[in-house]
Amino acid sequence: MGPRPVNMPGTREVSRCAQCGAVLDQIPPTGLCPKCGFELHSCKQCMYFDPGKRFECMQPVPERIVKKDTRNQCTFYEIRVTREKETSTPVTQRPTDARQAFENLFKK
Repeated sequence: MGPRPVNMPGTREVSRCAQCGAVLDQIPPTGLCPKCGFELHSCKQCMYFDPGKRFECMQPVPERIVKKDTRNQCTFYEIRVTREKETSTPVTQRPTDARQAFENLFKK
């Protein structure tokens, strides 16, 4: 029969606000997080931000940017994109009431 298939959850690429954690589908034209108003073109939101590196950046920046959470004009900026596991149940498969959810636990 062979080994059992592994039921691994899928993954997705997602950008999140560094301040509040809201999912960013696209960068708004204002450049601010739609939920908390955090500047998205800032060091904390950049994929090259690393507190352990020189000037807290993985790129060879000529000088240190002091405020990491304010808008800057860095040419190396790229929004941070991470891979997350899809662990939530799709809306179409969610039970409509608590009784149905309980019965789904013991269904064969």
